[in-house]
Amino acid sequence: MSENPSPIDPFTNPRSRRRVEDARFLTGRGLYTDDQRKADDRVALVLRSPHAHARVRALDVDAARALPGVIAVLTGADAVADELGPLSCSLPLPGLIVPSRLPLATDHVRFMGDPIALIIAETAVQAQDAAEAILVDYDPLPALLDSRHAQIQDAPRVWDDAPHNRAFLYEKGDSIAVRDAFAMASHIAELTLVNNRIAAMALEPRTARARYDATRDQYELIVSAASIHLFRPEIARVLNVSDAKIDIICPDVGGGFGMKNVAYPEYSLLLWAAKKLNCTLRWTAERLEDFSSGVHGRDNVTTGRLALDAKGRFLALEVRTIANLGAYVSSLGPGSATTAPTPAMGGVYAIPAMSMHVEGVFTHTAPVDAYRGAGKPEANYLIERLIDVAANQFGFDRVALRRSNLPKRYPHVNAFGYTIDSGAPRDLLTRALIHADVKGFRQRKAASKKRGRLRGLGLAFFLETSRGPVGEEAWLRLRSDGLIDLAVGSQSNGQGHETSMIQYVADKTGLAFDAFRYVQADTRQVPRGGGHGGARSFPMAGPAILKAAEQFIERLKQAAAQLLQTDASACVVDQQGVRHGPTGRVLSLQQIARESGAFETHGRNEADLYNFPMGCHVAEVEIDPDTGSVSLVSYSGVDDYGTLINPLLAEGQVHGGLAQGIGQALLEEIRYDDTGQLLSATLMDYAVPRGDDLPDLTIAFIENPSRANPLGVKGSGQAGAIAAPQTVMNAIIDALAPFGVTHLDMPATPEKVWRAIHSQ
Repeated sequence: MSENPSPIDPFTNPRSRRRVEDARFLTGRGLYTDDQRKADDRVALVLRSPHAHARVRALDVDAARALPGVIAVLTGADAVADELGPLSCSLPLPGLIVPSRLPLATDHVRFMGDPIALIIAETAVQAQDAAEAILVDYDPLPALLDSRHAQIQDAPRVWDDAPHNRAFLYEKGDSIAVRDAFAMASHIAELTLVNNRIAAMALEPRTARARYDATRDQYELIVSAASIHLFRPEIARVLNVSDAKIDIICPDVGGGFGMKNVAYPEYSLLLWAAKKLNCTLRWTAERLEDFSSGVHGRDNVTTGRLALDAKGRFLALEVRTIANLGAYVSSLGPGSATTAPTPAMGGVYAIPAMSMHVEGVFTHTAPVDAYRGAGKPEANYLIERLIDVAANQFGFDRVALRRSNLPKRYPHVNAFGYTIDSGAPRDLLTRALIHADVKGFRQRKAASKKRGRLRGLGLAFFLETSRGPVGEEAWLRLRSDGLIDLAVGSQSNGQGHETSMIQYVADKTGLAFDAFRYVQADTRQVPRGGGHGGARSFPMAGPAILKAAEQFIERLKQAAAQLLQTDASACVVDQQGVRHGPTGRVLSLQQIARESGAFETHGRNEADLYNFPMGCHVAEVEIDPDTGSVSLVSYSGVDDYGTLINPLLAEGQVHGGLAQGIGQALLEEIRYDDTGQLLSATLMDYAVPRGDDLPDLTIAFIENPSRANPLGVKGSGQAGAIAAPQTVMNAIIDALAPFGVTHLDMPATPEKVWRAIHSQ
């Protein structure tokens, strides 16, 4: 593959179709879960523990049950009596300890926000009154909050069956080869860093509506979620029913970013209560609930060591991580520090030997699960920070050091055995330096100095590993009205699939864009699917759509040929329907459906290959040394997402990820006090990026098709969050170099930066 693919301008490229779904969002016609409410719905409210760790001596709900409008108050004892099962984990690891977790706590609570009772009332005010009338006798216990203290001798125990609070031990790589490489190294760069705990902070909080149809013995859950086919079995196990007994429907979603992929206890509770009480229930989390009881992301501490020879060639990478799982094992939580970062470990570079040692530990904090990128940001952050440390410590040029350690050819097999099928990192680096005008940095730095500001430039690569759950399916259904349903097992949470996937199938079939209707996230219409996680949607769903489309065209031509009394080879599909080539006669889709009947075609993609998006980004910051305030003044990059279906939508996905990655670097952090009380519990305390925190984000694309799928596509949904943290932090450390600052943990708040400047 050439190292000089043509650049793509997302604004002028003919494939850059604007999102059709935006019309309804911008005019208030979006249909979200809470929009499904009806007048006779009952309101559910969850009473949560105010303690991080406590024994529950007594729980008295009698007064609450007697209040006007209160239909029921259900407790852990009720859940046990009805034989509800524990929540489970969808991603088990060898040796993983999964303590039993009922959807309502019984004798112990293990984090602030742990559910302890479910209240059902006629109105939200009545439910709140009932919550305040419940008497709980807590015996507060010492809480373990820092994962680094989990295994010390006197640390509070989270679970009796998890000695030293260890949930798992994960190891990968050739530790002997790594040891030998370090023994012969001329230079060793070492760094311990923290990936700060963060909240997804979706604009729409978690919300659900549950009902039970006794005539069909069927549950229905309408929910703001993602990957519904993956967590349906977890809910079914709690309720002790088969998957088929639960219909899950997900309408428009106001953001998810991984945290809505989880089978939260509230979903099982609502369905259980709906059947038990014979009423329809709705529940919407308040922002405080989402911050305290929704899963968090990241939260690990890693020590990395990079071995180099005298010329700066990378010899080995050793990684040791303590990963905080929180109080419970969440649906996909163990993978975020293990199987997810593994393919991306070492980034884009050719490193002959690598090893990983990851210990997952329990603490008395909210559970940790996948958040945009899930492990890949942590892996890329580590290697890119280590490279800057090595360059600064041993006198290498940081650009030249990166360039000299890029693979010389593709496919490239990394030290963990993953085949990176395509890439052009040298071209990305060259273009990124030009795109960011790195040559002009000295002049800009001098201008900043005149204003009393420190200016720094950060450079970093990223390597995404896009796949997610293996296997995906798609269906094309000609309806009786002549429209075509495109049903896909992956799921959009705002990525624009309603536009891009219809755009793709219309292009492949030759039919009009308006002939298609997009169907997703409804187990009644889409029987199976892998959801959206891991930037997998187009790489996995695209080939399935292609197979279904090829079959659909043949079926359509055969149906038309019968009606036209001709051979299928004489029929041509176009935007009007099916045209008879020799005579020019056209049959519309509606005519074909009316005369020949509706039909369906199906495609399945069984491929389990990763694709590897990559890019090179550059950031510049200005720092006020008197206050420590950091301003991100420019951010640019050049990225490779393979063949672009819709460059404009790809750019939008990258921009969204960048905002979240920049937020982690500069602003965001979930913090607990010494007793386990959440300090960042509202938007007054948890800082997400606002418009004036972000400069123009200028991203250019090259197309370097993947060989892992027939479309040549690579996932773009997570890339910005994977790229931004190290790029921004490298810029900050560069600006602080005159003060001898060599490392700073995220987020780089003004206080933290000021202290770093004045502590040297």
